Amino acid sequence: MSLGQAIRKRRKTLALTLQTLAANVGTDSGNLSRIERGAQGVSESMLRKLCHALDCTPAQLYAQADTATTPATTPRPMQHPQDFVRWFRSAAPYIHAFGGRTFVIAFGGEVVEDGQFTALSHDLNLLASLEVRLVLVHGARPQIESRLKRARIETRLVNGLRVTDAQAMEAVKEANGAIRVEIEAQLSMGIVNSPMAGSDIRVASGNFVTARPLGVRDGVDLQHTGTVRKVDAIGIQKRLDDGELVLLSPLGYSPTGEVFNLTLEDVAVSAAAALDADKLIFLMDANGVHNVRGELLREMTALKAKNLLRNVENNTQGSGAQNFSEDEAYYLPAAVRACDQGVARTHLISRHIDGAILQELFTYDGIGTMVTEQPLESMREAEIGDVGGILQLIEPLEAEGVLVRRGRERLEMEISRFHVMEHDGRIIGCAALYPFPEEKTAELACMAVHHAYRRGGRGDRLLQYCESIAKEQGLKSVFVLTTHTEHWFEERGFIERDVNALPQQRQQLYNLQRRSKVFTKQL
Repeated sequence: MSLGQAIRKRRKTLALTLQTLAANVGTDSGNLSRIERGAQGVSESMLRKLCHALDCTPAQLYAQADTATTPATTPRPMQHPQDFVRWFRSAAPYIHAFGGRTFVIAFGGEVVEDGQFTALSHDLNLLASLEVRLVLVHGARPQIESRLKRARIETRLVNGLRVTDAQAMEAVKEANGAIRVEIEAQLSMGIVNSPMAGSDIRVASGNFVTARPLGVRDGVDLQHTGTVRKVDAIGIQKRLDDGELVLLSPLGYSPTGEVFNLTLEDVAVSAAAALDADKLIFLMDANGVHNVRGELLREMTALKAKNLLRNVENNTQGSGAQNFSEDEAYYLPAAVRACDQGVARTHLISRHIDGAILQELFTYDGIGTMVTEQPLESMREAEIGDVGGILQLIEPLEAEGVLVRRGRERLEMEISRFHVMEHDGRIIGCAALYPFPEEKTAELACMAVHHAYRRGGRGDRLLQYCESIAKEQGLKSVFVLTTHTEHWFEERGFIERDVNALPQQRQQLYNLQRRSKVFTKQL
């Protein structure tokens, strides 16, 4: 059961109509319906409103969703083993790509306090077994707040930064020490018949972070609150080379022997940049970054993220700001800073979803938001090394009769005619152009997009790219022969023609048994 289904079940239990609940939380019934169906994400602020209207807590909804999807004790036998086989094969490219790479994974103290680190440790163990080099950065905010409250010490904040005096610093040290011990204990488990069985994770921690004080801000001395000055990348790399997992606390040390309280995202971004990490992963309350309509954005460039932050800041009272949670406002700027400092990928995912890291890393779409410096998709001329990827893409369509069969040998001979669309290094689309210079036309053939990516206008972009190539070659038109997709081409300006409209050379190769329809388009 998804979170949206849990919301719907709770609404039904309370005998509330969709319209009534939508009115209570200040949204329209269409948005609420999409949330319940899982077609639209739910922001943290909207989730709080829904929980208030449904007389429950976010934890209860997440628990209800997890209970229906996750076995409580022993995993049930798989009903469809072939589904697992297909998924495992689809994950193989990621498994090959991640070996020996460095990932920085950052999470707040809530993960430890809510008992979620046990499940997370199982996923970390799996990544370590795949030879991923792991650096963990933990937070400690709820633990610090608890200790300050117990000691009756007032929390003072300046622009969201804690004023860390001597008394507060003692609470900071205690909280970080307790969390570090708890994490090391969880990573040391090796219980038989558990995901940690046989694990041999060694954890290294130390004074890897050098810090300096933030000083006086808005007339207030922040005292022991600091910012990262330098990360000992060489020291961390040595630990990683020895097969150890490195654990960083949000604490920094100065050459004068002082200790400074740092923010989680400052340490995580600085460590990822210093280590030239391949990925920086933030676990947060929201399930990713949402646009102004509340829709989850799977991918976005740093530039797009900056524009989104600017729009939210300029419309603090608008619906876009309401769909933008505190966590998104907290972590998205950190993701942008990471990209600006050379980190290739930053992922923002929910800490409430069991196996969130695995789902994000080993599935096509992921489950959260990935922020990159440059767009992940590009189009280019095909090379001989692309033959395997193109074959994998077109073979299912050939089996269905959508495309004419092409053997590997023919594809290798004609590879110069092909153009491919790449997504993060994976071929997800292809098309071939066979020019007929005398008639100033070209045949657009073997056009295909991977089934997992057939949305977002990728087919249109591939078509426009091929048309631009044809124009550069001085051609006046393109034509296609199709048996299954005539409407798609008609909607894009192609007109059905007789076979006699084909170039004479192409008419001689026309397959009378296949009886493909001919469509042409003037450029």
